[in-house]
Amino acid sequence: MAIGAVRRTAVALVGALGLVASAAGCSLLPGSGASSSPNLEHPSLRVGYEAQVDVAPLYMAVKNNLFDQAGLKIELVQENSDQEAIKQVQNGQLDIAFATHVSFFKAEAGGAQLELQGEAYQAGTNTMALVTLPAQGYNNPSAKPNPKIAVNADDDLGVLTTKSVLDTAGVQQNRIQFSTVGFNDMITALQNRTVDAAWMVEPFITRAQQQLGATILTDAARGATQEFPMTGYASSKKFADANPNTMAAFRATLQQAQEQASDRLKVQSVLKDYAGVDAGTADLISVGNFPTTLNAVRLQRVADMMETSGMLQNRLDAQSMLPPSQQNS
Repeated sequence: MAIGAVRRTAVALVGALGLVASAAGCSLLPGSGASSSPNLEHPSLRVGYEAQVDVAPLYMAVKNNLFDQAGLKIELVQENSDQEAIKQVQNGQLDIAFATHVSFFKAEAGGAQLELQGEAYQAGTNTMALVTLPAQGYNNPSAKPNPKIAVNADDDLGVLTTKSVLDTAGVQQNRIQFSTVGFNDMITALQNRTVDAAWMVEPFITRAQQQLGATILTDAARGATQEFPMTGYASSKKFADANPNTMAAFRATLQQAQEQASDRLKVQSVLKDYAGVDAGTADLISVGNFPTTLNAVRLQRVADMMETSGMLQNRLDAQSMLPPSQQNS
């Protein structure tokens, strides 16, 4: 779920974990860490992230030295887009990418050969939504037969879920006009009325509400997309096959962090460190769910909806992308 060049978080990140330049983008480095476990084939990992609520557990795990305790040294690298991050996983610039499941499944259908290493985030109430301004007069999802909707990426999660919720409202999917706009530029697009509404995630929803008095036209997680799997982490299959102990340690530590993120206050307390929001805004942000396991049945919902919508030409078996130890669990 690309956010483009989000750089307003840099000051907060410097104070939190330290910021260094890297070939793949802005990197966050933890402390010196524990000594590497002799059982780990590749104890230093470069992991992609974006400045969204989704990665709060990952950030917490680095900040609280959970990975260090597992013998892993994690370098967090800010991504520019899902597509770029997946390419960097394939060419070795990143070891693990963060992206929407839609992006991972599209890439896999195109021959990327990825292995999922964890689910990051599952939608809750208003964690992704169509946002509009009162002056637009767009007060009901069915009010405009040809709505212009801003999304952050072509044929990604925003398009998939927008089509679903507007179709439920009686809007023909082929009459929705999508415009690709970075999350940081969506407020301007709404102000200039170049779009009727924008598909946003947190913290951008709350930011738009605070800055413009924006309103939620509809939750994008309702009906067929209720509690929808949004984002996750994946490595290349080649890297995972070569480093099974390392990947198992990463998954176990991520699971621990995801469990801790069930405490909403812990999540909100770290958002100001990496997501570019102040404490007052963080307290207002809607927080979804942080799955603690890779669940093939849950992920298949995404793949099946992608096939139904035409994003995938053939059915993709989500279970085939899980680590071998979890494929039959």
